[in-house]
Amino acid sequence: MKVVLLVGGKGIRLVGEDAPLPKALFQIGGQPIVYHIMRKFAAGGITDFVLTLGYRGEQIVDYFLHHAPFLQSDLRLELGGDGDVPHITRLGQHGPAWQVTLAHTGIESLTGERVRRVQGYVADDDDFMVTYGDGLADINLDDLIDFHRAHGRVATVTVVRARSQYGHVAFDADGVVEQIEEKPALPGWINGGFFVFSRRIFDYLRPGDNLEGDCLPRVVADGQLVARPHEGFWACMDTYKDGVMLNELWESGNAPWTR
Repeated sequence: MKVVLLVGGKGIRLVGEDAPLPKALFQIGGQPIVYHIMRKFAAGGITDFVLTLGYRGEQIVDYFLHHAPFLQSDLRLELGGDGDVPHITRLGQHGPAWQVTLAHTGIESLTGERVRRVQGYVADDDDFMVTYGDGLADINLDDLIDFHRAHGRVATVTVVRARSQYGHVAFDADGVVEQIEEKPALPGWINGGFFVFSRRIFDYLRPGDNLEGDCLPRVVADGQLVARPHEGFWACMDTYKDGVMLNELWESGNAPWTR
């Protein structure tokens, strides 16, 4: 199975409009978050990656050509697509080959358009995965794939509980505090990424689409999207504070996404 990683974003909320790096290259423990995401998939036996490049995509190409620690031998570089899509295969140090396709999908393309542009790399498979280049979780990928296949729908989305940024205070009519809860889980579920799509998803994608705002509502209208709740660890490197938290978890030696 292949996994499409949406790595075209700027990371504006991390460092501002003129981010010096694409968001996927911001680091946790000295390596980009995309490295941690790919290691999670590889631990589940998924080692065929398609990265949809956008903002400062040449820096992601440079990372895989010269700096990725898990790709250190037997470099093979091919040009595919229109001649500007490096197709890179290297043998990992501790396991089978990882295949990495770097696809230039446009600086300003929205998420659905990025997926649409890599159809040629994934459409031969019955199913493929898609996730964002800034989210980590202790998700069991085999269970997610089994859930998707058992339901037989076009798409499966992993949903997670959002947490409040603030402590919540409950008090009675006299103002007496009954409970203080630090950053509790909020009611309801949010999109946590970690999608599994049937190749039928391309019937729902239109040029210029946003995956979440345009494509998936069409899938919902046909009753073809199912949600799989994930109650475990999930975090998105969306702000500077998120980055600090993820680095602290890594440095503690207890990073949940490595389990």
